[in-house]
Amino acid sequence: MEQIVVGVADCRTGNAAGQVLATYALGSCIGLAVHDPSAKVGGLLHFMLPDSQIDPARARENPYMFADTGVPLLFERVRAQGAEARRLVVRAAGGASIMDPKGVFDIGKRNYLAMRKLLWKAGVMLRAEACGGNQSRTVRLEIDSGRFWLQQGGTKMELTDSAPRKGAPVWPTGS
Repeated sequence: MEQIVVGVADCRTGNAAGQVLATYALGSCIGLAVHDPSAKVGGLLHFMLPDSQIDPARARENPYMFADTGVPLLFERVRAQGAEARRLVVRAAGGASIMDPKGVFDIGKRNYLAMRKLLWKAGVMLRAEACGGNQSRTVRLEIDSGRFWLQQGGTKMELTDSAPRKGAPVWPTGS
């Protein structure tokens, strides 16, 4: 398997057999994965902040840093490789409150709300998510199968359409 690492404020796509897109240490950042099962095309965005208006110059330099500029570019990139919007399976992880336990800045929550608003406006529904909480997450998207793997607290599981949604525990009791 060829692993393609998606860094912080980065976006990668894949369309070849055996490719896996992976991003690590999602704290308040969000990893947004899209996959077209028919075209066997996928993409993964690791964005840090909700709104590019806080630093427009930085957004021009790296639009993947922000939800409002990175999310549309992710969809554009997978469509350029043959994906069709109506077939996309979309999953997300991250948006935790790790270094801000009192919620002073609420970056994770603000990232989550910005992403949901963008997806809603585009008519896109999340199939599954593991967002919020206070633990870092790592995710992997297998391009061939579309399987979305989530690692949190030393436990690895597949995040499927039937996985718990926001607000529900992601891990079995005792994990």
